[in-house]
Amino acid sequence: VEHVKPFTPEKAKEIIMSLQQPAIFCNMVFDWPARYWNAKYLSEVLHGKRIRFRMGMKSTNTVPQFETTCSYVEATLEEFLTWNCDQSSNSGPFRDYDHSKFWAYADYKYFVSLFEDKTDIFQDVKWSDFGFPGRNGHESTLWIGSLGAHTPCHLDSYGCNLVFQVQGRKRWHLFPPEDTPFLYPTRIPYEESSVFSKINVVNPDLKHFPQFQKAQRHMVTLNPGQEASPAVDIRHRHIRFTGPGKEWEEGTRLLLLVLFVPRHWWHYVESIDPVTVSINSWIELEEDHLARVEEAITRMLVCALKTAENPQNTRAWLNPTEVEETSHEVNCCYLNAAVSAFFDRCRTSKVVEIQALRTDGDHMKKEELNVCDHMEVGQNLTTGIGKPEAASPFGPDLVPVAQRSEEPPSERGGMFESDGKDFVDKDGEHFGKLRYAKRQQIMSNSENAIEEEIVSNITTVPSQTFISTDDLLDCLVNPQVTRIVAQLLIQRRSL
Repeated sequence: VEHVKPFTPEKAKEIIMSLQQPAIFCNMVFDWPARYWNAKYLSEVLHGKRIRFRMGMKSTNTVPQFETTCSYVEATLEEFLTWNCDQSSNSGPFRDYDHSKFWAYADYKYFVSLFEDKTDIFQDVKWSDFGFPGRNGHESTLWIGSLGAHTPCHLDSYGCNLVFQVQGRKRWHLFPPEDTPFLYPTRIPYEESSVFSKINVVNPDLKHFPQFQKAQRHMVTLNPGQEASPAVDIRHRHIRFTGPGKEWEEGTRLLLLVLFVPRHWWHYVESIDPVTVSINSWIELEEDHLARVEEAITRMLVCALKTAENPQNTRAWLNPTEVEETSHEVNCCYLNAAVSAFFDRCRTSKVVEIQALRTDGDHMKKEELNVCDHMEVGQNLTTGIGKPEAASPFGPDLVPVAQRSEEPPSERGGMFESDGKDFVDKDGEHFGKLRYAKRQQIMSNSENAIEEEIVSNITTVPSQTFISTDDLLDCLVNPQVTRIVAQLLIQRRSL
């Protein structure tokens, strides 16, 4: 039987570039060789290669397990599988870690480093099917974890994310960009392109972080369609999608799933099976040019203040993914380069736009516009530009990740588990519409979060309060603040 993918590359890219809520692509990767990349297969491909595992505690603490608080082990995948699956008491590099108390995570493993001498394997991943020609494993990252392994809640400063679940189940907790004030963002530990939340979203401390109760949690559990041989019938799975006036039932092929995470959506990801394998790729976006300026500002301020506070202990605040803190001079150069790159991009975009206008016979003097006249200070401080309502792209092969208010779902079977409210939100609104008006209202409401928290806690404030460097940085490099500073810098340079 010949199987046809539900979206052309062009249509898939159009969806990715316009959709503002997480969604699951179905039936798009059934012919990818990477669908057979379980941990056992990868251990054979990477035979003897030592990779770094992050070791964390299986605990119910309300404090997030940031990477700065974890231990690290250099081991092969064979040694990991022995420790994880056989639970051997003598499991080499993992011998100091009781399997019942610890999890292990080989996270952020870039293909170019992992398979440096096996580059042919890059072709097993074909992001070109989603409208990005030539994009394959070279631009991808591998994640291998044990039960309980997780990534603390954070948002990515750059791009959007496509995630292919290959083996085992992972549960995703997602929060929209407008919920940023309710997630208590912090840049400590510091990692370029990652804004962390102070909250352990699966066990929140609501006494210290009361505004989190207002956050809109979206959840989905991704489960690969199959992990067996190519002989498995890929037509055996079905999905039911129900919404006002729409219903799709039997007959939908559903094998392997790719999760789309839009720009600036917060996410906490946890492995809920003994072994999980995922592949992802971060897709660059036009907004990244401004984001790089914001990140350069953040890096300069964090490095300056934290290095001044304690020059000998950078590991306490610098994420292990960052090689080292850089000097103030280097950070100044980085900021200037980011601003220059932004202007270069503006000029390039302007030329293209002018040429298009001339081609269309439009005689408006677009050339006279300032290269940054599309920017306004204070515009869209917590999220990207909203788009007007559009026809629903959703259906049997593109399923939205809906909001949920109840407790996390049971670990039942199925290709994926989502809201269970038939993709209708708590106000009865169908998720098939992009909720521009409602989103703007939520954004407006969230701007009052800090003020409300001060008022609600005023009676508990001690007479003397110690303000730490981290407290100051949480304000100085808050995403809302760095967006304003970046816009002001660019406007001043463009005068």
